[in-house]
Amino acid sequence: MKRWITMFAAVGLLVGCSSTPDEQKPATVVDAKPTTDVKPVAPRPDTGPSTKATTSDKVGVDPLRDPANVLSRRSVFFDLDQYTVKEEFKPLVTAHARYLSQNSNARATIQGNTDDRGSREYNLALGQRRADAVKAMMTLLGANAAQIETVSFGKEKPRAQGANEQAWAENRRADVVHQGE
Repeated sequence: MKRWITMFAAVGLLVGCSSTPDEQKPATVVDAKPTTDVKPVAPRPDTGPSTKATTSDKVGVDPLRDPANVLSRRSVFFDLDQYTVKEEFKPLVTAHARYLSQNSNARATIQGNTDDRGSREYNLALGQRRADAVKAMMTLLGANAAQIETVSFGKEKPRAQGANEQAWAENRRADVVHQGE
């Protein structure tokens, strides 16, 4: 009996003394002198380009026009004769999809474009596939399909003039244009 009481008391003491902090408190600075043995902190695996779509650190700044916000970037570029969204542009598409899903009154048009090689008909069809690919990704990420219109300009609205790879690469794109721009 005495053994059980001692065991219950020990368990109660351990349970009563253990605690889990609700949140980590910031470390306090004991000495403000710089040290040379400071080790850099490795970034968390979930960090990366911010796709925060609806807020801005600056009060009253439109996130669509804030150059520091990913939403100010509007073009998704494609490889020759391709309409698959490349990995490097997925954060951009994600941010625009999130913006539309969080702003139900917002509307966007995806404008598909191509370089000037190929026939007019081929380029109109490829531009449409590019615009549709961006829209499909946005809707899979939560944007309402009714908020997004797609159109193809084919090779009719080049961003860069020239008959070289740099100009062609600049023209193989889909542009996200939000209503009112």
